[in-house]
Amino acid sequence: MFKGLREDVNSVFERDPAARNILEIIFCYPGLHALWIYRIAHWFWIRQFYFLGRFTSHVGRFLTGVEIHPGAKIGRKFFIDHGMGVVIGETAEIGDNVTLYHGVTLGGVTWDKVKRHPTLEDNVVIGSGAKILGPFTVGKGAKIGSNSVVVKAVPENATVVGIPGRMVMEQKKEEGRADLQHGQLPDPEAKAISCLFDQIRELERKYDALAREHEQLKSLINTPPRVPASS
Repeated sequence: MFKGLREDVNSVFERDPAARNILEIIFCYPGLHALWIYRIAHWFWIRQFYFLGRFTSHVGRFLTGVEIHPGAKIGRKFFIDHGMGVVIGETAEIGDNVTLYHGVTLGGVTWDKVKRHPTLEDNVVIGSGAKILGPFTVGKGAKIGSNSVVVKAVPENATVVGIPGRMVMEQKKEEGRADLQHGQLPDPEAKAISCLFDQIRELERKYDALAREHEQLKSLINTPPRVPASS
C-alpha cells in the first residue's frame, strides 16, 4: 500500500512542475485525494458493498470536485491535474501512466447495462475539457486536445482534436514522461480554410489573366482595318 502511495506522489512530481515538496502534494492536490478516495470506494465495490462504494465516491466528489465511479478500473501512476470537473464512468478502464486535465469526461452514450464508457490504454494524455464518449479504445500513447469531443476509437500514438474529434497526426512512439503541447496542436479547420483561400487566390489569378486576354481580343475586334494608302 505504501509503495502505491509513494508511486502516486512521484507521479505528481513527474508531471507537475508546480509541485515543490511532498507535504504540498499530499495536502493540496485534489486529483491525488480523489484517486485515494476512489481506491477505498473501489475496494468496497469489488467486494459487493455497493452502497458503501457509492457513498465513499460521493464523499470524494463533494470534497474534490472529481467524480470517479467506484466500478471504474484505474491502473498505476494515474494523475489528474487540477481535478475539478473530471467525471469517470462506471465501466471506464484506464491503463498505466495516464494523465487527465481538469474538466475531462469519460462518459457513455447508452442507458443499457453494458460496457458503455471508454478504455484508455497506457500513456494516454487527455487535455482539459475533452469529452471521450462511448465504449471504444483510445490507444497507447494517444493524445486528445483540449475541448475535443471523441466518439470513436483512437489509434496508438495518434493526436486528436476538434468537435467531433479528428486525428491530425500520428507520431512515433516516444519514451519518457507524458506531455501534451496544446499550443503546438494543428487545427484541421484552419488548415481547410487556408486551402480554400489558396484556391480562391488561384481562381482570381486565372480570372484576371482571362479578363486581360478578353480585353485584348475585344480591342483587336473593335480596331478598324488599316486601308493602305493609294499610290
